[in-house]
Amino acid sequence: MVLKVGVIGTGMIGQDHIRRLTQVLSGVEITAVTDIALDRAQSAAPAGAEVFETPEALIASDKVDAIVICSWGPAHEEQLLTAIAHGKPVFCEKPMVTSEEAALRVMKAEVAFGRRLVQVGFMRRFDADYRRLKAVIDSGTLGAPLLYKSCHRNASVPEGLYTSEMPLNDTLVHDADISRWLLSDEVVGVEVRLPRRSSKGGELRDPHIVLLHCASGAIVDVEISVNIGYGYDIRGEVSCEAGIAALPNRPATVISDAHGYRQALPADWRERFIEAYDQEFREWIVAAGEGTATGPSAWDGYAATLVADAALRAVESGVLEPVTMIEKPALYTDGISLGQALREENA
Repeated sequence: MVLKVGVIGTGMIGQDHIRRLTQVLSGVEITAVTDIALDRAQSAAPAGAEVFETPEALIASDKVDAIVICSWGPAHEEQLLTAIAHGKPVFCEKPMVTSEEAALRVMKAEVAFGRRLVQVGFMRRFDADYRRLKAVIDSGTLGAPLLYKSCHRNASVPEGLYTSEMPLNDTLVHDADISRWLLSDEVVGVEVRLPRRSSKGGELRDPHIVLLHCASGAIVDVEISVNIGYGYDIRGEVSCEAGIAALPNRPATVISDAHGYRQALPADWRERFIEAYDQEFREWIVAAGEGTATGPSAWDGYAATLVADAALRAVESGVLEPVTMIEKPALYTDGISLGQALREENA
């Protein structure tokens, strides 16, 4: 059976997902699109797809089995709640929502429905390198994780479109989510330190050092630099009781010539994580075809929102800001972890 998908938002990421769903993946058909700019929606719509004037009309349409939300962040809450009310699985690009209150309302609606319908677009969880790193951590062969170092470096960001708050309320959410997932832990406190400001960023506050304090006692050290100049450089290294494990450099090809040894760097997020984007949608298509969702949940979207909020408070206060979460609903309780499975297998 082919999954009929409606896409809300046809900007850069929306157009990239339309390309992915029409040219790369199978078992899916885009039957509907909409955008606040209808002319842009009409230009982006694949052949045969209907252009709807509003997200509400698209979600309610019998032509649509599942939804992909790529709209402006503040619009996500209403669109998610509408999709849940119609019982339709939805893939939502980050941020899931822009406030703690909105995240709570989304989770309340999903819990009341009784089945997971929301997957949040934290694509790093689907990257093969991150998955191998998690397998090492979960196996327990290196002992308990003590410290995780996460580097998030952009060559540059659009002038005037990237504000001083965005490293913390936009960029940080990826590092917060992947750290929670890798360590199977929750963040309970956030500190922010501001080094000397880079002259490349103009008035933009850059770089940032963010310390995420986890419930287990582990600490995540996040470096965010969004005007590093030389490329898109994503790194991760976990220090455990009996050793360390790190992501490999991408791409793996090493050039040796008169200038020495060197590797090319990805130009941007699309190049670095193209395979992860493809894989997250492969898995979403399967789950959505069964009327449900897997992968990063509304709970994960809620957790990332709380971390970003705490980071914004911490940059102003200069002290450790707490992260206080509600009790985790049973709907979002994971089953047996990979680490548990491996330990039981080897017992």
